[in-house]
Amino acid sequence: MSKTLTIPRVGSFSDLDAFARGRVDTVCWPAEFPYCPEVRFAVAHDGRALLIRFDVVEDHLRAAALENNGPVWEDSCVEFFVKEPDSPYYFNFETNCIGVGLAARRLSRTECTHFDDARMAQVIRRSSLPMQPMDLREKKAWWLELEIPFSLISERPGVPERLLANFYKCGDKTDVPHFLSWNPVEVPAPDFHRPDFFGELILKP
Repeated sequence: MSKTLTIPRVGSFSDLDAFARGRVDTVCWPAEFPYCPEVRFAVAHDGRALLIRFDVVEDHLRAAALENNGPVWEDSCVEFFVKEPDSPYYFNFETNCIGVGLAARRLSRTECTHFDDARMAQVIRRSSLPMQPMDLREKKAWWLELEIPFSLISERPGVPERLLANFYKCGDKTDVPHFLSWNPVEVPAPDFHRPDFFGELILKP
């Protein structure tokens, strides 16, 4: 059964206590990838953009990707995938622990158009960690904040009433590779590009 969250309208991240909350704690492929770092998220909107905060505790912090649209999924990475219910397209926003991002509009894993520099600049990213390469092998907490304007994911003006989405945590080249989701992804092998397993976000006006 798909999960549902009601997303409140707030003024800014200063209203974090009012955000909707969730956990990225579904270990989708436990036989091969059982590791489950602690991952919480909070989400709201301010009438212009989705506001998302991830809080993570994990054992190995890796950040090797330093350029937009690089292989951030190989690092300590959090991800947000989203689509409008009636659209054939979905959008993936992937960000490593130091705030380097990847974003694209997609029909599938292979059919996509990556955001150019101008569109990437509209995706605001703030991390608790410095923007520098990282390879830290000790338990460490970090957070990441994202602001994703509705204009990047919707052709309609205003606040969408409803979105389909999933929240993920991965680290393909960390010491212990892992693949976690908010809404379960029920396929045999790791694959986050599955909008058929998105949950539902109901946005308050």
